[in-house]
Amino acid sequence: MDPVIDVADLSCRYFRSEAVRGISFTVRPGTIFALLGPNGAGKTTTIRALMNILRPSGGQARVLGIDSRRLGPRERESIGYVSENQELPRWMTVAELLAYCRPFYPAWDDALCRKLTDDFALPLNVTIGRLSRGMRVKAALVSALAYRPKLLVLDEPFSGLDPVVRDDLVHGVLERAGEEEWSVLISSHDLDEVERLVDAVAFLDAGRVVLSEPMATLQARIRRIEVTVAEDRGVPSAEVEPSWIGMAMAGRVVRFTDTAFAGTVSEQRLASIFPGARVDIRAMTLREIFVALARHMRRSQEIQ
Repeated sequence: MDPVIDVADLSCRYFRSEAVRGISFTVRPGTIFALLGPNGAGKTTTIRALMNILRPSGGQARVLGIDSRRLGPRERESIGYVSENQELPRWMTVAELLAYCRPFYPAWDDALCRKLTDDFALPLNVTIGRLSRGMRVKAALVSALAYRPKLLVLDEPFSGLDPVVRDDLVHGVLERAGEEEWSVLISSHDLDEVERLVDAVAFLDAGRVVLSEPMATLQARIRRIEVTVAEDRGVPSAEVEPSWIGMAMAGRVVRFTDTAFAGTVSEQRLASIFPGARVDIRAMTLREIFVALARHMRRSQEIQ
């Protein structure tokens, strides 16, 4: 099947500043794909280009098989989009907002709309201006989900919410997306909130893609290694593997991240380089992986 999003060498420039620098990634049908990175990494710029809100300065992006620069009302009938800075008409009640949106989407499902408003405990007769930020996000989500979009695009809509509300929304929306087999692109700088739910990730840093791959392969190949040697002999440079990054030594302890861990093969290699040493190997969280890779990338750029 063709990808729902296919980004190839995409660049976006604001005057003299290049916010996105030749990035590429692919979102497969029926998957939840996370676009991750710190604030200012280029996530929102990328999504705005995908939604045809911002025109890219180079490269190409295709969304549901269409050049992103050609997305119009007809294509948007199949796309649900909710962003952090999305403005809703504050004078409308929730019921009026949903009634206003309904005619724009032929696939609007009244039964699903009612279920979502019930699940989110949305007060239909209260004006949007009187709602809390969390409730306004819920209203935006219902208006974007009620027509069962083929693609759901979420640009940090949960940022700044109460942790309990945020966790409930993230899990509720993404779990429903998995049940409905919707394709989802979600951007976030909070790695913990999406780690257990996404199928694939792309890490952005300073407008560049640090990596893009399925979560399963990412978590399988990266390990944190801590070696306690018998004496302060260090590690000869000739024995350092190219996949070892962020190496640090403190007394008899050597710590680093192995970005190409291969199970028994890697364990045997460590035993040969550090004979008699105690070797501790542990899996890393998504946050730890990103921090390690981002630091390595920045150090490499400084050396160049």
